[in-house]
Amino acid sequence: MEEKDKNLITIGEAAELLGVTIMTLRRWDESGRLLSVRDKPGGHRYYRKEDIDVFLNDLFQLAKDWAVLEKEIPEQFYCQNSGVFQARITKMETLMIENKDAKPLFSLLTSIAGEIGNNSYDHNLGQWPDIPGIFFAYDLNKKQIVLADRGVGILETLRKVKPELKDHAHALQTAFTEIISGRKPESRGNGLKYVKSVISKNPISLIFQSGDAKLLLKGNSADIVSEDASETVRGCLALITY
Repeated sequence: MEEKDKNLITIGEAAELLGVTIMTLRRWDESGRLLSVRDKPGGHRYYRKEDIDVFLNDLFQLAKDWAVLEKEIPEQFYCQNSGVFQARITKMETLMIENKDAKPLFSLLTSIAGEIGNNSYDHNLGQWPDIPGIFFAYDLNKKQIVLADRGVGILETLRKVKPELKDHAHALQTAFTEIISGRKPESRGNGLKYVKSVISKNPISLIFQSGDAKLLLKGNSADIVSEDASETVRGCLALITY
């Protein structure tokens, strides 16, 4: 490759765009997750700009890979604590105000994303199974917001105050329709019930998965389906579209 193609960027440039280290990119290349282009066999690694764009834009798949398969994610999508999450959701709100498609709904979208994210921190405080914090990303062009955590999940959380819950599907149904009070003044389920209320009155949709159950919420329609066991989410995975 005598002269670098204008559509190619160096591994250092790609690492900066993705918010990961060069070593991480090398591992992704070797595993086939994000392939590089070589100037010659064994030579320097370059990356196609369009491949980077596709990788970044497939936010839901990135979140699922992190939540289900425990794969690495770009640092810019990881909120290790609620303080980082609040700062990034405030930034999203500012960008939404300036975006013609998001502006009419910006306050509602920010509030329901905030409820889902804060739910993860509140219910996993001091008991994260492995990685604390959440995945949080958004794409205003695709009109989507994605959140995920690798916490204990809805079923285990609600069983502390409602031990008769049978499975993840029943837990999801309960979380989005009932306010469950445990030790006062603690109340579980209120935030997600608010999310359901907002979505039922606005042109917003939600896919929310925990364990092997998935909730599909659009308008007044709420369907819960069982997922393939191989797609089990230990914590929670959410996709908001508008």
